[in-house]
Amino acid sequence: MPTVDVFNLSNEKVGQIDLSDAVFAAPVNQALLYESVRNHRANQRGGHHKTKTRHEVSGSGKKLWRQKGTGRARMGSIRSPLWRHGGTVHGPQPRSYAYKLPRKMLLGALRSALTAKLNDGELRVVRDFNLADHKAKSMRGVLNGLDVKKTVLLVSNGENRNLELGSRNLEGVTLVASKDVTTYDLLAHRQVLVSEEAARKLSEGLAK
Repeated sequence: MPTVDVFNLSNEKVGQIDLSDAVFAAPVNQALLYESVRNHRANQRGGHHKTKTRHEVSGSGKKLWRQKGTGRARMGSIRSPLWRHGGTVHGPQPRSYAYKLPRKMLLGALRSALTAKLNDGELRVVRDFNLADHKAKSMRGVLNGLDVKKTVLLVSNGENRNLELGSRNLEGVTLVASKDVTTYDLLAHRQVLVSEEAARKLSEGLAK
């Protein structure tokens, strides 16, 4: 069972927490991480691409010349795909790229990502995110004090208005609830800060 130090917002060690072996000491499965990230990105795609068929491009529907007797190939419409400015055959049409992964795969990938972050020293547990005010400047000062250099994922549990307002305009800072954490979020950020309560929730919820 991994034991992790708990820090306060002043970067002082204030205790320790025991985390679940099944969640924070799981085997890191690279294939599951890949499939989970691929699934997440596919589900985010808009799929708004669109080309016009011969029925949608502008142009007259009149037959260009009579069927026989001109010596030319027969032609019924100026909007034919064979002509310049004609319609597109089998072009991209709006569609959804979303698909579902089995729940066991998603949970396995999440355990792998949490374990990898902890093993790499990129996951830290803080006692709580009780900020004095909702100012972004104060939030940036807290992150600098916790040695956050680049992108960071804040994982909290429950309502925290000061944390929401203070972090929403900071570049490279993302706030999510413990129940909404995804593998993509964990891997897309250099560091992860988890509140002590959220760490317990993750240990209990993902160990099943």
